[in-house]
Amino acid sequence: QVQLVESGGGSVQAGGSLRLSCVVSGTIHSINIMAWYRQAPGLQRELVAEILSGGTTNYADSVKGRFTISRDNANNTVYLQMNSLKPEDTAEYYCYVDLLRRLGYYYESYWGQGTQVTVSS
Repeated sequence: QVQLVESGGGSVQAGGSLRLSCVVSGTIHSINIMAWYRQAPGLQRELVAEILSGGTTNYADSVKGRFTISRDNANNTVYLQMNSLKPEDTAEYYCYVDLLRRLGYYYESYWGQGTQVTVSS
């Protein structure tokens, strides 16, 4: 059974930093996409950042220059370094992966449970 375990959330003041981690465990052949989404009260869940297997990254315009996504393929871990945090970054952050469990299988998507990030002014 594939599992995603997130950590690193918490409360910080504006201008501070947090580093989120997501470890993927289970039978895994390869991970295509690793990403972070977030959802604030009253808003739709949105893509914050994603990193593809080849290293290509994409960011929401609102976090460009402040957030950095990275992945450790050897340990099936994705990180989100969040700097210069703003109150509007406050949300529940969710880890997402698209992976292949074994050769011959189709790609499957998994979500983490979520971790709260709160930024105060």
